[in-house]
Amino acid sequence: MTTPDATLRIAMWSGPRNISTALMRSFEARGDCAVVDEPLYAHYLDVTGLQHPGREQTLASQERDWRAVTDWLGGAVPGGKPVWYQKHMAHHLLPIVGRDWLDSLRHAFLVREPEAMLTSLIEVWPEPTLEDTGLPQQVELFERLTEEAGAIPAVVDSVELLRDPAGVLAQLCERLGLAYTERMLSWPAGPRSTDGVWAPHWYASVERSTGFAPVREKQARVPERLSGLLDRCRELYSRLAPHRLRATTAPLGGGAR
Repeated sequence: MTTPDATLRIAMWSGPRNISTALMRSFEARGDCAVVDEPLYAHYLDVTGLQHPGREQTLASQERDWRAVTDWLGGAVPGGKPVWYQKHMAHHLLPIVGRDWLDSLRHAFLVREPEAMLTSLIEVWPEPTLEDTGLPQQVELFERLTEEAGAIPAVVDSVELLRDPAGVLAQLCERLGLAYTERMLSWPAGPRSTDGVWAPHWYASVERSTGFAPVREKQARVPERLSGLLDRCRELYSRLAPHRLRATTAPLGGGAR
């Protein structure tokens, strides 16, 4: 649903290393869309005590009270734009965080095949837990939203998106009630003022990008010590993957917002 002021607030729920920042770049490139980068990150770090790269800078840069953050996310859009794209890491939605604020948003999910996700994640976070992947939280939220709304939220798989950016983005926009534009396919290289302060630790690749890169087959394999984690990730991924938007041979027309 949209909010009474007709602003479209989009919550994209991702796990780490799922090209989530590139997708944020894509929405920002539209011109009619404000974006926010992981607004619950400081709350998450504050509560969990995790020593993520850039922890102190993140805690200093963001509000730590989830109530204040979620009130802000349902309020006035920065710059007065008609669309607000909110990039969320699903694991930042801790159990302590209330859920009523979610009703004012339109939701979608960004996933990635678990082996590729884990091999990328351990380059920065060598000993991840299942909760660090965001998959349990994505499944919980997906099933909750599906039951409450009686409709299935859009699921974007990063591989399908990279195979056919125009086709998958057009389908996503249609599902969100937003007109598709080819502006979403490219953006200038470099950092953004809208990037979180943790960008130097995580965003090197996307800062070099000017669009969605072709799919590349990774040769790395998940270490044996994480084989159990990989199995659990695959089970959760399998509950979302059947609903993912598929690459097409031609873009679809997005409906008017």
